[in-house]
Amino acid sequence: MDLALLLGKRIRLLRKAAGFSQEGLALACGLDRSYLGRIERGEVNITVMTLYQIAEVIGCDGKDLLPENDHRP
Repeated sequence: MDLALLLGKRIRLLRKAAGFSQEGLALACGLDRSYLGRIERGEVNITVMTLYQIAEVIGCDGKDLLPENDHRP
């Protein structure tokens, strides 16, 4: 499975667990809601800065957003 897709699914899972709507998280992170949607669907590769920005707002460590298993080719 594609790493961007796994990352997006993990972000969506933790976003919902933190009680954020997609729009609410995007607003809190200073991101466009449609861009966050593309991140969660695995359609874009995000920067490390964006990863940590999302993690900070959700209230977790950046590494917690990464997929748990090693899915590198």
